[in-house]
Amino acid sequence: MCTTCGCGDPELVPVELHEKILAGNDRAAAHNREHFRESGVLALNIMGSPGSGKTAVLEATARVMNGVRLGAVSADLATDNDARRLAKAGIISKAITTGQACHLDAELVHRSLHDFPWRDLDVFFIENVGNLVCPAIYDLGQEANVVALSVTEGEDKPLKYPVMFQKAQLVLVTKCDLVPHLDVDVRKIEDALSRVMPEPRVLKVSARTGEGMHAWKAWLEAMRTPILGSRPKGVRMHAHGHEHEHTHTHEHTHGSTKHSHPHSHKHVHEHEHGGSPEKHDHGAGEHGHDGSDHHHEH
Repeated sequence: MCTTCGCGDPELVPVELHEKILAGNDRAAAHNREHFRESGVLALNIMGSPGSGKTAVLEATARVMNGVRLGAVSADLATDNDARRLAKAGIISKAITTGQACHLDAELVHRSLHDFPWRDLDVFFIENVGNLVCPAIYDLGQEANVVALSVTEGEDKPLKYPVMFQKAQLVLVTKCDLVPHLDVDVRKIEDALSRVMPEPRVLKVSARTGEGMHAWKAWLEAMRTPILGSRPKGVRMHAHGHEHEHTHTHEHTHGSTKHSHPHSHKHVHEHEHGGSPEKHDHGAGEHGHDGSDHHHEH
C-alpha cells in the first residue's frame, strides 16, 4: 500500500497534505529539469504496467543506439533485477528500491543522481515503478513521458487508465510480435489512445524482433535536437572558453618627438570537442603574446 500518494485509503493522505506534497515535488522536479537541460541530457520518464516491456525496450534501444551514451535509473519495490539487466545490455544503470511506494517522485530521482555519472550521458531513462496510476501524477524533471503498453494488456487499457495516457507524449505499443498469436486488434488500441491522448503519438514495437525500433530511435534523436541545438546527432560537443589579456604599444611620431601608448586587450577562445567529456587546461604560456605581434607606427 502506497503511503504517500493516497492510492489506497483515501483518508490516508488528506487533500491539503497531498497538495503540499505535490508542490514540494514540483520544486524538486524543476530543479532536476534545469540540471538535465543545462547538461544537454535528454531525460525521459518511462512508465507502464508490470510486464509491459519497459526494460526489454530499453535493452533493445541499446542495440540500435550505437555511439549514443545511455543511462538509466530503474525503480522497483523490492529488487534490482531490471537495473542489472540494463547494465548487462550496456546501459549505465542504478536501481532505486522504493519499498512501499508505487511510484517515483522527483526527490528520489534527485538522490539517485548522486554518485551516478548522469552528466556524461546523452539520454537518461527514468524507468518508473510498474503501475498505470500513480506515476503519471508526479513530475520528475523529465523532458517527456513515454508509456509502454503491451498488446497482451487488452484493447481498452487507455480508456480504463486515462490519466496515464493523457500525460504521455509517446506510447510504445510493445510485444507486437505476439499479435498473430493473440485475439487482439491493434487498431482498437490505437483508437482508444486517440480518444484520451491530447496529441496521439503511437509507435508499434517489438524488442524481440526489432520491429519499430528505428522509428523509436528517430523519435529519440528528434527529442535530443532542441537540447543539443545545432550539434551533430549522436555526438555531444563540449564547449569551453578561456580568456587572456595581453598588452602592446602603439608608437607614433610628431615632428622629432616619439610617443608610445600602451593598450590592453582581452581575447576569448572557444573550443568544441566531440566524443566524451575531457578536461582541457590551458596555461598562460600557451597564449602568450609579445608586443612585436601588434606593433603599429603612425
